[in-house]
Amino acid sequence: MPGKTEWWAKGLLFENCSCQIVCPGHFHFTQDCTHERCVGYWGIDVADGDFAGASLAGVRAVIMFDSPRRMAEGGWMLLLYVDASASPAQVSAMEKIISGEAGGPWTILARFVAERRPTRQDKIVFTSEPKQRTATVGSLLRSLIKPLKGRDRDKPVRIENNYNQIHAPSQELGMGTTSYDDGTFRVETSDTHALQSHFSWAGSF
Repeated sequence: MPGKTEWWAKGLLFENCSCQIVCPGHFHFTQDCTHERCVGYWGIDVADGDFAGASLAGVRAVIMFDSPRRMAEGGWMLLLYVDASASPAQVSAMEKIISGEAGGPWTILARFVAERRPTRQDKIVFTSEPKQRTATVGSLLRSLIKPLKGRDRDKPVRIENNYNQIHAPSQELGMGTTSYDDGTFRVETSDTHALQSHFSWAGSF
């Protein structure tokens, strides 16, 4: 039998959803989210990585999601966007990683997904400044994330030692405002749950 294919990736993962700060489902999928549906997105900014010989460095992706109030019930919808500059090999790699087909941390989340819409490519732009982060996907998504203010205004407000499959154990809390509408799925948030962490993923298949 042929040997397994191994892959790895590291970079920044950030999110904004419709829940009040902090999203209950972020801590455990059995916790009820703020509204009847938890809708939002993950932004993935890959700093470095390799998937079956294809470099993942510089790949940008956005995953739109829709889940029930209690995420553990399943029935999620996911829609993956990969930046227009990505090669076919990079797009395929991101599809396999996010679907859980390639193993790794996304395998756990994949079991809750009922609808996986076809991958789309569009121009994705991420910007990062000390006091804010922005994300755009073509003309469809506009998002602004700002850090929460703590007692020490020079340090981020953090969640430490949180057990989460796709995020690092240490996560920086923020608040986000997002607008997305593709004609079939819509997200509108204003100063709701947001956070980010520096991820390190690996898997084999």
